[in-house]
Amino acid sequence: MFRKSWKLELPLHLLLLPATAIVFIFNYIPMAGIVMAFERYIPTKGILGSKWVGFDNFSYVFSLPDTYTVLWNTLFIACMKIVVGQATPIAIALLLNEMRSAFIKRGVQTLIYLPHFLSWTILGGIMIDILSPSSGIVNQALTALGGKPIFFLGDNAWFPFTIVVSNEWKEFGFSTIVYLAALTGISPALYEAAVVDGAGRWRQTWHITLPGMRPVIILLVTLSLGQVLNAGFEQIFVLYSPQVYESGDIIDTMVYRMGMLSAQYGPATAVGLMKSVVSLVLISIAYFLAYRLANYRIF
Repeated sequence: MFRKSWKLELPLHLLLLPATAIVFIFNYIPMAGIVMAFERYIPTKGILGSKWVGFDNFSYVFSLPDTYTVLWNTLFIACMKIVVGQATPIAIALLLNEMRSAFIKRGVQTLIYLPHFLSWTILGGIMIDILSPSSGIVNQALTALGGKPIFFLGDNAWFPFTIVVSNEWKEFGFSTIVYLAALTGISPALYEAAVVDGAGRWRQTWHITLPGMRPVIILLVTLSLGQVLNAGFEQIFVLYSPQVYESGDIIDTMVYRMGMLSAQYGPATAVGLMKSVVSLVLISIAYFLAYRLANYRIF
């Protein structure tokens, strides 16, 4: 019995070999570079030849005046993305669920899902054009309504919110489809019974639809906690500029400037290592909460 089972499973295990090799080469072997966080790394000397400095790189990073601002920006932007990123798809899914025309419903789903497939290199150019204070369509509309142009990508007061809204514009379509799939699992008999009892659409939504979506909502919100230190490097790197570093600089962009532009490899690796450790702890807590609250398990 065991040999027969092994013969059936062997092809499946062989199919995993390429993916396993890629993960090992590109994810595990580079982890040897973590040693640079504890060295005064010099490229010409390499990891083995560079001087060991212990936790000096960590002390140096926390002595920088901008470190705590960067931490605050990362947490603020990431938390706003989590909140808005869950509330918006739920609302849109509920609205789409009320549509009676399947043709219009599918059309709307396609339109809101399309930006998810575009990279921030493309969407960044689009955002720069439509938010331009001189020729952007958004500021032209504000001017036509009697307002003043707003420099969304150059004003520290507006930049974090611009990042959150533009990210939601790109990603909420994907999350909406997840919630729509959750709605299909709710029994129509519950709505029929509610109609017999005289419940209107609001009552049905509050007492049937939302409770039916609750396991998926809890699962997605809990899992998103592990991304609380990921404010979105690609998006911010494409859209920000030195004039909004005060409100838009995050951990990932700080690591990029320290490591790639200033050649401070040791401190940059130290920041990246701290972020990875904290993210690992948060992801572990998130999976534990997902198991306790939504009975979600990976294995």
